[in-house]
Amino acid sequence: MDEYKSGSNLEKILRAGHFAFTGECGPPKGANVEHLKEKFAHLKGMVDAVNITDNQTAVVRMSSLAASHLLVHEGMEPNFQMVCRDRNRLAITSDILGAHALGIRNMLCLSGDHQSFGNHTQAKNVHDIDSMQLIRLVTNMRDKGRFMNDEEIDVPPRLFVGAACNPFADPFEYRVYRLANKITAGADFIQTQCIFNMEKFRTFMHQAVDMGLTEKCYILAGVTPMKNLGMANFMAKFVPGMDIPDALKKRLKGVEKAKQAEEGIRFALEQIEEFKQMEGVAGVHLMAIEWEHKVPEIAERAGVLPRPTV
Repeated sequence: MDEYKSGSNLEKILRAGHFAFTGECGPPKGANVEHLKEKFAHLKGMVDAVNITDNQTAVVRMSSLAASHLLVHEGMEPNFQMVCRDRNRLAITSDILGAHALGIRNMLCLSGDHQSFGNHTQAKNVHDIDSMQLIRLVTNMRDKGRFMNDEEIDVPPRLFVGAACNPFADPFEYRVYRLANKITAGADFIQTQCIFNMEKFRTFMHQAVDMGLTEKCYILAGVTPMKNLGMANFMAKFVPGMDIPDALKKRLKGVEKAKQAEEGIRFALEQIEEFKQMEGVAGVHLMAIEWEHKVPEIAERAGVLPRPTV
């Protein structure tokens, strides 16, 4: 992690040793640009980059590429997400070139949720390549100036390349090795799944540090503030790979319904404070799902403002 790979602000923040703070925004289920800009406005100046999701949970939304371009026009930095589910290598490579041409400098490589979770269950998934191959594809395009077929690229796309990591999926013992494989494939940074089981995540990070992985890649811990007990129960039951301890459910249940949102935010703030001190954690990725208006309050209370300029 010695040289700059892109024009990414997020990369500069991390390389300068600052505690990164990224956010997330799901594009609309339609072409409502004004509503999208309203969501963007809550994040401006609050985070170092904004993840723009790509048909998350296999539900059709405005394209991540288009929404990322709109974010650039708002003077903010997108983290352009791409899933392997919906594209073959031709479309993937084309969109990577297009993203760079549109001023996008961060990219998150993902497999994508199975279409059975979404609203077009009869859709055929593609998976021409997987997320590991996608990481290699984009880093080879950047670092070697070569397409997947080894042809030369005239102007390589300079992207800061990220990957996702779920520390809680089974078998747990294998998770750190899958992380290692993504780093070997070329990932510059990692954003984790939403973390609720802190004890398990501490174990995971100890393993990552012991293996030297945090010296090769920046790890951003995923934080999602719970709105209420119903959200916790829903995520535990329907979101793949989610590990929500009974203790957290009990904590939410222990306050009246009107105060559960505040309790969820308090838990998120406690997490962020611990992550600031946790060895190997380079920042936080805040996923305030359809709660973008709460990001300024959370960022202020978490003590991460103002964001550094580099």
